[in-house]
Amino acid sequence: MNTARYWALVPAAGAGKRLGASIPKQYLTLLGRPVIVHTLATLLEHPRIAGAVVAVDAADRWWPSIAAELATAKPVLTATGGAERCHSVLNGLEVLREQALPQDWVLVHDAARPCLREADVDRLLGELSDDPIGGLLAAPVRDTLKRADAAGRSETTVDRSRLWHALTPQMFRLENLHAALRAALARGLLVTDEAAAMEAAGFSPRLVEGRADNLKITHPEDLALAEFFLSRAASAR
Repeated sequence: MNTARYWALVPAAGAGKRLGASIPKQYLTLLGRPVIVHTLATLLEHPRIAGAVVAVDAADRWWPSIAAELATAKPVLTATGGAERCHSVLNGLEVLREQALPQDWVLVHDAARPCLREADVDRLLGELSDDPIGGLLAAPVRDTLKRADAAGRSETTVDRSRLWHALTPQMFRLENLHAALRAALARGLLVTDEAAAMEAAGFSPRLVEGRADNLKITHPEDLALAEFFLSRAASAR
């Protein structure tokens, strides 16, 4: 019998400088609520997720009031963010180790991905709960890809048949992910996602196809696109 619990971990210490906003992108208003509230709502409202830990910058002045107003009975813990995403996730895992068991699953999800659908969480849990390694939501690459030369000219067309866009959540056992991230950082590897840490540790995470509209807000136009996707999802309920 699978008695492992599921926890969400949301790294939210980034400044989002590429967006050019006056506040971090996870706190921008989206349909009347901060982006991160939309993100957390999908995770915390899922019946199989026990709680969450959010990693924020030590000088963050927005998160405390948002955390106090979250409408959930589930525990929402706070960790101190680090210089890079991988540091923030590792700090979040350290906090989670005080609440969770080594074999519990952790779903790491970007704070700036507010369009995650419950159906994608269901699919991830359904396909990975008995997997020996874990995996991540991803979307097959559909566009033609080019490799550029040093002068910025197209050098070759890349075969896309086995290429995927990595999405989040990425789901791994707490202790396995903790060990993989520590090992990667000890080698000086600033991995950009959890799957890369697991790959560096010799594992092959499973790719679970997710919706392509699970976008990460990075550029100004992404905020309008996220609003469109969320509005369309709400009208379909």
